[in-house]
Amino acid sequence: MSVEPPPASLRLRIDHAALAHNWQSLDRLSGAARTGAAVKADCYGLGVDECLPTLSDVGASSFFVAHWSEVEAVARYVPAGDIAVLHGPMTAQDVAYAKAIGAVPVINSIQQARRWTEAGGGRCHLMVDTGINRLGISPTQISDDAIKALDIDVLMSHLACADEDSQRNARQLAAFREVIGQIEHKSLSLANSAGIALGKDYAFELTRPGLSLYGGIARSELTDVIRQVAYPEAVIIQTRDLEAGDKVGYNAEFTASTDMRVGVVSLGYADGFLRSWGNVGGCSGSHLLHDDRHLTLLGKVSMDMVVVDLTNAPEVREGDWLSVPYSLPDAAQQSALSQYELLTVLGQRLR
Repeated sequence: MSVEPPPASLRLRIDHAALAHNWQSLDRLSGAARTGAAVKADCYGLGVDECLPTLSDVGASSFFVAHWSEVEAVARYVPAGDIAVLHGPMTAQDVAYAKAIGAVPVINSIQQARRWTEAGGGRCHLMVDTGINRLGISPTQISDDAIKALDIDVLMSHLACADEDSQRNARQLAAFREVIGQIEHKSLSLANSAGIALGKDYAFELTRPGLSLYGGIARSELTDVIRQVAYPEAVIIQTRDLEAGDKVGYNAEFTASTDMRVGVVSLGYADGFLRSWGNVGGCSGSHLLHDDRHLTLLGKVSMDMVVVDLTNAPEVREGDWLSVPYSLPDAAQQSALSQYELLTVLGQRLR
C-alpha cells in the first residue's frame, strides 16, 4: 500500500506572473534585440520545472546553462537547439553529447574549437574575453585558424562591472566592437541583466538576463521595473516559554532578558537560510514575518531550525506559516549575502 508523505513544513512560492513580467520588462529594455534567459543553476535556485514553462510561454527562445548536466532538465520544456552550454566542450564526451542531443556549445578556447571541429563541427557560439578574465578566447586569438573554422551563431562576451558605474564597461564595449568585424557570425551578445540597464549600445542582437528575471535588482535603473519572484515560507513547529536568563541555540549566544514566548521554525542553513541571517545577542535586526510583523531571530541559525521572538505575535501557534523577507536587495543587505547567492543557495527542501 502506497502512502502519501505528509506536507512539507517549508515551501517556496513562485510568483509566475512576476517572472513573466520581469522577462517582458527586460525584453522591452532590450529594444530591437532578442531577449534570452540564463537558466543555469536550476534557474538560479528557483527550479527549472517552475520557471522554464513561464519563460518559454512568455517568449524566451534562447536559454543558457553552465554545465552539460543541466541540459536534460531544460530540454524537457524547450528544443535542445535553443540551449547553449557556457562551459563549452571540455571533453570528447561533451562533444558526443552535444551532437546527440543538439545543444549548442559555447567555445571558450582554441582547444575547444579544435575539439569541436575535429568531431565534425556545426553550429556553436564563441565567447571572447574582453576583460573579465574568466572563460573565453583572447581577442588576439580571433584570427587563429581553429577559430576561423567555426560555424559561429552568436559571438558573445561578458561584462565584469555592469552593476557599477565603471569605466570598464565602456572599455569592454570598445574591445568587443573591435573583434566584431574580424570573424563571421550571425548575431552578437554582450548584455546580462545589468548590461541591459546600461542602454541600447550594449544590447546588440541578443541579451542574456539572469538575476533580474528572478527578482534581483542588478542596477538602480531596474528598481521600479523588476518584481519579487521568490517567497520562502516555513512553519512554526513548536512554541516555548522562556524565563529570564534562559539561553537559545548553539553556543548560547542569546540570553532572554525577561520572560518571553518564542517559536521554533522549520528553516535552517540546509535550506539556504545561512548563519549570516542570525542574530548574536538578538540585536542585529534579522527577522521573519507574520502578517507583516517582524519576529526577531534569536541566536544562531541551525541546520534545520531557527528560533524567533513571538512577543509581537502572541496569537501565533504551532503549524502557522512565517514568511522569509526575500525582496532580494533588502535581503542582501540584511543577510550580507549577494542577491545571486540568496537565490542559488536555496535548499532542495524548499522546493
